[in-house]
Amino acid sequence: MSGVVRNKVQRKFKMRGYSLKVDALSEVLSFLSHFPSDALDDALELLLDELHHLSLKSAILDREPVHKVASLLLEAEAAVEENPSSSSSSASALRITDAFIVPKFRYDPVKKFFHEHTGRLSIHGDASAKATLYKDRFLLLFQRLSRDPRFSTLAFDAPTSEYGSCEISPIQSLVGRVGRRWIMGVISQLEDDHFYLEDLTAAVEVNLSSAKITTGFFAENTIVLAEGEMQLDGVFQVRTCGFPPLEDREKSMAFFSGLDFFGGGILTKEETLRLAELEKKAVNDMFVILSDIWLDNEETLGNLETILNGYENVEVVPSLFVLMGNFCSQPFNLSFKSISSLRVQFGKLGQMIASHQRLKEHSRFLFIPGPDDVGPSTVLPRCPLPKYLTEELQKYVPNAIFSSNPCRIKFYTQEIVLFRQDLLYRMRRSCLIPPSTEETSDPFEHLVATIIHQSHLCPLPLTGQPIIWNYDHSLHLYPTPHTIVLGDKSEQKAFRYTGVTCFNPGSFSNDGTFVAYRPCNQEVELSAL
Repeated sequence: MSGVVRNKVQRKFKMRGYSLKVDALSEVLSFLSHFPSDALDDALELLLDELHHLSLKSAILDREPVHKVASLLLEAEAAVEENPSSSSSSASALRITDAFIVPKFRYDPVKKFFHEHTGRLSIHGDASAKATLYKDRFLLLFQRLSRDPRFSTLAFDAPTSEYGSCEISPIQSLVGRVGRRWIMGVISQLEDDHFYLEDLTAAVEVNLSSAKITTGFFAENTIVLAEGEMQLDGVFQVRTCGFPPLEDREKSMAFFSGLDFFGGGILTKEETLRLAELEKKAVNDMFVILSDIWLDNEETLGNLETILNGYENVEVVPSLFVLMGNFCSQPFNLSFKSISSLRVQFGKLGQMIASHQRLKEHSRFLFIPGPDDVGPSTVLPRCPLPKYLTEELQKYVPNAIFSSNPCRIKFYTQEIVLFRQDLLYRMRRSCLIPPSTEETSDPFEHLVATIIHQSHLCPLPLTGQPIIWNYDHSLHLYPTPHTIVLGDKSEQKAFRYTGVTCFNPGSFSNDGTFVAYRPCNQEVELSAL
């Protein structure tokens, strides 16, 4: 390209605060060569806008970030040229991400940004991985809290904000100090019947007997904010206790744009806008979600065939059927002797689906294991159902998908998390304090508030629910997704909390309940036979 274009590129980048290395400049010029001369300015501005959304380590740019953004923009341009008017099919708009390939990020509290883990993650982590699990959970919520004006640190003699001073004190600093203090820590039981709050500096015993609490289940392992004061006996007397406040999804995304927390790839601004428009038009797309499909129960199979018959005859068939375990009425344990018969039953299910020609051709079927299904262990995340069980079904339904528990779906721009676990009963059993009834007495609403504020799908003690230490990040809910599906054997429920749609489809084998979900407008239709 001419020296005029080269000078213009360098000037534009300098105006935005960037300096270009030689290989980066060559990459920019190569990108611009794909556009006519009258569109060069617009293309350059678009490239700069997208670079602004990347998390860059330096203002001196080398080839890698420029190549990354330029490649994405050229791919989006090619896609639009190939198919400028027609909308994408729901199949191409649907991306399912297994828990074991979700990207892992760790927050650096000194540099104040997230590092992506690039190496291989071992299933069997060393001892330090367990401590890192708690540290990562704590820092994830702490960096979110640090941007909340109610809890931000005052700079020098700055006037107090409208919320008053609620600066978080490190637990280590409580020694020898009097007066009201705010602290943040993990609830732990270091001694029998003695509860402590721990942060990265120290631990302090707490007295929660007279604490006023907010909505949610306060269980061991949850991270809380507590306001109170130290007593002479070294115990922190808690007056008020609550979960760390939430942050809008858009605000979280703006702070760390360019990082793929959810999995499924990073979209450019142009591609996001295009997909958002297609999503609004996808009014006919529907997901049918069922939990507890006991294949060894004739009544369950009969009810399932009734549902498939019903949807086979509607004008537009559902885009996706989500079938969550358990897939057997008996839990898989050392006494389980029905693996071969369960394989046969999966084959029968495949035949049943294949007999509905329209569903087989136009719908997709996603299978997620339950807590008592066949698998190497009950630890989370759970790997997909073994191939030995499912290969007969796949002969009849080649496009069936077998994913982990939990798993994630990206539908156009919408992010959906699916989790099958009998979580409500276990969270209620683990409660240290009876939940507050000031705002709600519905246990499901308390559960939803807990997992969203904790940014974690299963904030239970590891002794009660083991988690693979190196894959705890696959249960994180940060930034908050649009929809969370909590498959539970408890009563069917739906609840919208702080803009997040949460629902439990109920136990299909027990009471015939399921959910029809329209992702375009996040409409939840609680259904039953």
